[in-house]
Amino acid sequence: MNWESVIGLEIHVQLATNSKIFSGASTSYGAEPNAQACAVDLGLPGVLPVLNERAIEMAIKFGLAIGAKINLHSVFDRKNYFYPDLPKGYQISQFETPIVGEGSIVIALEDGQERTVGITRAHLEEDAGKSIHDLFPGQTGIDLNRTGTPLLEIVSEPDIRTSKEASAYFRQMHTLVRYLQICDGNLAQGSMRCDANVSVRPYGQEEFGERTEIKNINSFRFVERAIDYEIGRQIDVLESGGIIERETRLFDPDRDETRSMRSKEFSEDYRYFPDPDLLPLTFSQALVDKIALTLPELPDAKRARYIEEFGLSEYDARSLSADLDRSDYFEAVVNTCNNSKQATNWIMGDLSAYLNRNNLEISASPVSAQQLAVLISRLDDQTLSSKTAKALFDGLWNKADSEQSVDDLISEMNLAQVSDDGELTGIVEQLIADNPGQFEELRNGKDKMLGFFVGQVMKMTQGKANPQQVNEIIRAKL
Repeated sequence: MNWESVIGLEIHVQLATNSKIFSGASTSYGAEPNAQACAVDLGLPGVLPVLNERAIEMAIKFGLAIGAKINLHSVFDRKNYFYPDLPKGYQISQFETPIVGEGSIVIALEDGQERTVGITRAHLEEDAGKSIHDLFPGQTGIDLNRTGTPLLEIVSEPDIRTSKEASAYFRQMHTLVRYLQICDGNLAQGSMRCDANVSVRPYGQEEFGERTEIKNINSFRFVERAIDYEIGRQIDVLESGGIIERETRLFDPDRDETRSMRSKEFSEDYRYFPDPDLLPLTFSQALVDKIALTLPELPDAKRARYIEEFGLSEYDARSLSADLDRSDYFEAVVNTCNNSKQATNWIMGDLSAYLNRNNLEISASPVSAQQLAVLISRLDDQTLSSKTAKALFDGLWNKADSEQSVDDLISEMNLAQVSDDGELTGIVEQLIADNPGQFEELRNGKDKMLGFFVGQVMKMTQGKANPQQVNEIIRAKL
């Protein structure tokens, strides 16, 4: 039987506020366990939550970016469940009346096609704490620092059909929230993570199959691997005559498998009801309009501009605009050297290779945008050849002083291209005298001998001769 997978993602975005959603406790990462959990976060008797206005503004900003309906009236609910890392015994969330309603986002697939994924809603909620199982033998440690951290949970429609589409959707959402500067997007620190709801059904069947939820995936690669495994597991169960149990599962990247964690609750199991300590949230359209004015140029608009303004290919424009730091770096280079083609080639080529080799983000590049721009300018004015430019880039990368002048380093490394006509003519004449047979072959039309003579000049000048000028001198000698 041919099977079709049906996938929906719930992405949890940690909002980049300085304090928590209902208290003044810090949200900074890396503090000692339980050092940032105040009385409000712990739900101690007599305390009351106070809503963080910045979290509201960030949620509205996101909703506007995906063309969603912004609900001017929304309600905070209590979602009741009992885990050791949820000290109040409930989580403040939103259910039937979220702040952001239906919207959509367009994702690009590997074959160049685009697909629209519907977004059901995006609601505000507080994060729970963290259970740590590997520090104390036979015991679990509870760190409540994350308790009360503001989250925006983005719930997609079940419009995704493959693991690659799911990964592309997760990546696109990661790009968007970083552009909006509502989240730092740090997957390793848990600033973004997702739950994948997966089911399979026979091709042609309209009814959805029973789904499972894979919890807390924090890697684009793991999203693909977890979903692929779960699709295969469900198909094996069904083809063996079994049934799919509605449950929550965890992905184990070491074993490359999902494992049962617990039975999956239904919404009624959480006994949602409006939080009696929080008034319904109401704001004006004027606030929405004011926030709309702060929206930056979004990734799709930037990609289109790169194609139109700089003449980039669809692939290059999409790659450069997919990451905010990379696009900022690219524009800083182009604004200085005014050569978008070379800027693209260097950023997508040598710079990306060096960054990947050293496991660095472009924001941590030892070669600044200003330095790369000057390097490209020295290529354009023929101070550097392509070979010496690569040597200079390597020198810039490995220099401890990132502020050193590019021109000073060219002098220090003796990389300036030899363009003295008299010097190059003398070298060519000496080579002709030493290789009369090869020169005669060139005179008789054996064009590959031209490459021989140019190569010899480059060798004698350690790659610093201007190859175009050398070419012209040799042709003149013919």
